[in-house]
Amino acid sequence: MTDQSPQLEGAPLIAPSSTEHALYDSVVEACRTVFDPEIPVNIYDLGLIYTITISDDNKVSVIMTLTAPGCPVAGDMPGWIVDAIEPVAGVQHVEVDLVWDPPWGMEMMSDEARLELGFM
Repeated sequence: MTDQSPQLEGAPLIAPSSTEHALYDSVVEACRTVFDPEIPVNIYDLGLIYTITISDDNKVSVIMTLTAPGCPVAGDMPGWIVDAIEPVAGVQHVEVDLVWDPPWGMEMMSDEARLELGFM
């Protein structure tokens, strides 16, 4: 017997992003302008952005996390992401959801972030 409900079985922990959408690369670049004030790496390469979904009418939904629940900018960082993405040409609306599951881990960092932080 398993604790997992049937509808969750096989579901990814992190939903896929809208990588094929024309605005996706521009939204990612906007995310890369936001930095965690305690770590000299942008939040996208840190792996804090889990999912970027862009609808057909160019509404952007971001699912993100933080390095730790006690992060001093937990209340501010979602707004920083909205402020970074809203000016992207074509974006109609931005919504950011902060989640804690799955928890962030150092394995979520890009190779660039690992190199910058001396882990490679």
